[in-house]
Amino acid sequence: MEFICLCFFLTAALILSLNAILKFFSFGQVKLPLPPGTMGWPYIGETFQLYSQNPNVFFASKVKKYGSIFKTHILGCPCVMISSPEAAKLVLVTKSNLFKPTFPASKERMLGKQAIFFHQGEYHAKLRKLVLRSFMPESIKNIVPDIESVAISSLKSWEGKLITTFQEMKTYTFNVALLSIFGKDEVLYREDLKRCYYNLEKGYNSMPINIPGTLFYKAMKARKELAQILAKILSLRRQTKQDYNDLLGSFMCDLEGLTDEQIADNIIGVIFAARDTTASVLTWIIKYLAENPSVLQSVTEEQEAIIKSKEESGEEKVLSWADTKRMPITTRVIQETLRVASILSFTFREAVQDVEFKGYLIPKGWKVLPLFRNIHHSPENFTDPEKFDPSRFEVNLTFLGHRFH
Repeated sequence: MEFICLCFFLTAALILSLNAILKFFSFGQVKLPLPPGTMGWPYIGETFQLYSQNPNVFFASKVKKYGSIFKTHILGCPCVMISSPEAAKLVLVTKSNLFKPTFPASKERMLGKQAIFFHQGEYHAKLRKLVLRSFMPESIKNIVPDIESVAISSLKSWEGKLITTFQEMKTYTFNVALLSIFGKDEVLYREDLKRCYYNLEKGYNSMPINIPGTLFYKAMKARKELAQILAKILSLRRQTKQDYNDLLGSFMCDLEGLTDEQIADNIIGVIFAARDTTASVLTWIIKYLAENPSVLQSVTEEQEAIIKSKEESGEEKVLSWADTKRMPITTRVIQETLRVASILSFTFREAVQDVEFKGYLIPKGWKVLPLFRNIHHSPENFTDPEKFDPSRFEVNLTFLGHRFH
């Protein structure tokens, strides 16, 4: 009996000792749990549930059930969804080096693999600096009167017509984008650029089947023609040897030198990204102003006051950069529209290594989606979030550590 007890003791002691040793050497390497949630069916995941209803309803129900971080499987990828400002800031700002932008391969082919959206690190930082340089006040303020001319021309073309607001806003923003990127050079190629972008847009979300007759094939053909048009503009500028204060000029003057392919990919990508989102914002602004007469009245009075002050001082009735700084009510309307409409409901990132957040593991290779709409419509972040109320921005609200914009 004593022998058996001794055997039990030694065996147990050995096992417990080994276990203690293993715990010692694995200290700090405790496997973290995945966020709560469900992954759905094999391969399919929860994609059908996502698209069988309003995607925002799908995400809202998940947030209600699991909280501000949860896992799912959509569009063929395991994903972690995050819906708190803190988490969004981690992914997009403070630890952005751990999460790379990710897009389907067909999107990269269509817009260009060298476009800023598909990169991170030094190349992304350099491109971002060049883009921001072209849209700083020093660059924009010189073309404010030209932008106003585009707006006036658009308004006149609508007189006496029944228009589709979103389509007209797309045309307007496209013309402004061309002006900001190409300056006066855009006039020569405006219609060709517009035609190519129309075909590119039609095929952007199509099945990536590159055979004659398909939307994808037509889009890729338009993409090739866009590159040819840009090559002509680049050649013309190099012949004139002038300095241009626009985005194309910023890319061409980069001291480290961008290749023509890199310039083309980024010009095409910037126009494509700016067109629909800006047009959507303008369309929603018009909608919310129409639904809120008191806000519309306040905006109208603000604009009329600027015109009156110009008349009294003998200034030209041409909009200037300084005038745009005297529009606090208009600015708040834009901010509130961006919040309520949440044009970009979410964005895709991919974890480049295992990441810990709030005691959960975000595995390497998993997609991470900050849910902007859920953040903007959370009562924890905004009082009465479904109400359109520009006055909430009379105080400096912040998002991702910056003033909300």
